Amino acid sequence: MNKFDFKNKTAVITGGAQGFGLDIAKKFLNFGAKVIIWDVDKKELNKAAQKINHLRLSFEAVDVSNFKKVKNATNKINKFSKIDILVNNAGITGPTTKLWKYSSNDWNKVLDINLNGTFNCCKAIVPLMIKSNYGRIVNIASVSGKDGNANASAYSSAKAAVIALTKALGKELADKNIAVNAVTPSTARTKILNQMSKKHVKFMLSKVPRGRLLEVEEMSSLVCWLSSEENSFFYCCYL
Repeated sequence: MNKFDFKNKTAVITGGAQGFGLDIAKKFLNFGAKVIIWDVDKKELNKAAQKINHLRLSFEAVDVSNFKKVKNATNKINKFSKIDILVNNAGITGPTTKLWKYSSNDWNKVLDINLNGTFNCCKAIVPLMIKSNYGRIVNIASVSGKDGNANASAYSSAKAAVIALTKALGKELADKNIAVNAVTPSTARTKILNQMSKKHVKFMLSKVPRGRLLEVEEMSSLVCWLSSEENSFFYCCYL
C-alpha cells in the first residue's frame, strides 16, 4: 500500500460514517491527518466513533443539503484549525424507477444531497482554502454521471452535475495551490447497494469490464493520492 504524508493536515469528509467515507477516514488517520466526519446519520456516527476511537478523529451530525448547518459546522472548525482537505462523499441513490414515475420529493432529495450538498460544502470551505492558499477537494461522483443509467435519472443527473461543478470550480482555482477533482466509481461493495433493486445492481455490474464490484480500499487509495501534496498538477479532472 502506498503511503502519504498527511501530518498537520485537517480533512473534512462528508457522509463519512460508513462505506467509502469511513474507509477514506481510516486511511487519512493512518497517514497522520486530523479528520472530521460529517454525516446526517447519528446512529452510524456513533458506530463509527466506537469502531475507530482515534484521538485525531471527531464527528458532527451535519445535513449537507442545508447551507446554514454546513456553514456553522465550518465555522466551528475554523476557530481552531484550517481545513486542508475536503472529500464530498455524502450521497443517496434514490428510488430505482422510470423518470415519469419519480416523485418530485424524491427527485429533489437526491439532488439536494448529491449536488447541493457538494455545492454547499465547497461554498463554505473554499474561501478558507483560498486564504491559506492550499487545498485538495475530491468530489465523489459516479460512472452514472457519465453514462446516464436507466431507472436512475435523478442520481445520474446529480452526479453529472457534480462532474461539471468540479470542472468549473477547478478552473476557477487553477491559479492557486488548490486542486479540485472528481472520481467516478462504478458499482461498489457498500451499503448503498441496499438502496437499489437486485435487478438494477445486476444491470450495473454487467457494464463493468472487470465483471466485479469495486472494493472500498481501491477507491480510498485513489482519493488519498488526489488529496495529497503529490497531486500538485491535476485539477478539474474526473477519473
